[in-house]
Amino acid sequence: MIVRQILQNIKHEFFQQKAIILLGARQVGKSTLLKTIFNNDDDVLWLDAENPDVHAIFENATATRLKTFFESNKFVVIDEAQKIDNIGSKLKLITDYLPEIQVIATGSSAFELRNKLNEPLTGRKFEHKLFPLSFREMKENIGLLEEKRMLPHRLVYGYYPEIVTTKNGAEKILRLLSDSYLYKDILLFNGIRKPEKMQELLKALAWQIGSEVNYNELGNLIGLKSETVEEYIHLLEQSFVIYKLNSFHSNQRKEIKKGKKIYFTDLGIRNAIINDFSTFETRNDKGNLFENFIINELIKQNEYQEKFEKMYFWRTHEQQEIDLIIEKNGRLKAIEIKWSPKAKSRLSQTFAKQNPNHIFEIINSENFFEYII
Repeated sequence: MIVRQILQNIKHEFFQQKAIILLGARQVGKSTLLKTIFNNDDDVLWLDAENPDVHAIFENATATRLKTFFESNKFVVIDEAQKIDNIGSKLKLITDYLPEIQVIATGSSAFELRNKLNEPLTGRKFEHKLFPLSFREMKENIGLLEEKRMLPHRLVYGYYPEIVTTKNGAEKILRLLSDSYLYKDILLFNGIRKPEKMQELLKALAWQIGSEVNYNELGNLIGLKSETVEEYIHLLEQSFVIYKLNSFHSNQRKEIKKGKKIYFTDLGIRNAIINDFSTFETRNDKGNLFENFIINELIKQNEYQEKFEKMYFWRTHEQQEIDLIIEKNGRLKAIEIKWSPKAKSRLSQTFAKQNPNHIFEIINSENFFEYII
């Protein structure tokens, strides 16, 4: 069994009169994680909000009505909770009036669930993100040496649990996910008027990982207004398909202040979108894949270990660039990410002079594990 890092974080939050919210893309293992925590405990009521009879429980909800359904259980798990109307106020009823019950809500659509939770559950929730499996989780499962050997495979097929544990059919599974299932919530969202354009946008973004993106250029490429491109990218972020790094700036005129880079939460999904599962050794995008992988893993550790670090990239109009800037407590870590250990890299003197309180490091295919476990 692959133990998820976030497991103990969640268990430590039980019965503090707060709802626990677990967000993450479909198929990353949210339900499996919770079943591992509870281990078939009879005190858990499992509710799938995609079933109509579950909605009936929450219609005209009052504390008394909910107690009649839940009083024989210590835990109530609501899967895909964003499907329930006004779920935030209903979770508030449970946390306020039924403190003997720990409610856990999961969702794959942050743009739906967060909108329904934020105001009613202000100060009444713990929120977590679950990502595809991490290098560290796999290292604990199969050992550091073996997981290092698997790196070229992971850079092509990614870390979705079903992919990691399957022996055959990885490409088929990833194509099914990338075709519709992963972002079906987005395609059902009322704001998506041209779903075929969403597919085109994803493909354009997949070809540009590691590069700065321009919404106007993307819009011209696929035939959408830049405002619509921005809206679609926001929805893809909220469904955990992609995420963006903004550019770091310290109020210097020569720095790019509105730039952004787009990365994919899972590289298997990215490669499925461009229909390229060729072996890592033969690929032209090794550097881009490795950069995306490293940033993914740092983000996972930032979330799971609750480091509260902020991440950016840095570039000037003169094309001076740093792959990753990590900021915390006024200190900066400037990181260059290079697949080849032989690749040379120097820190921009412009950046060094503007930001004297910094550390400079280079991550490559030989030392990467020291930074992500």
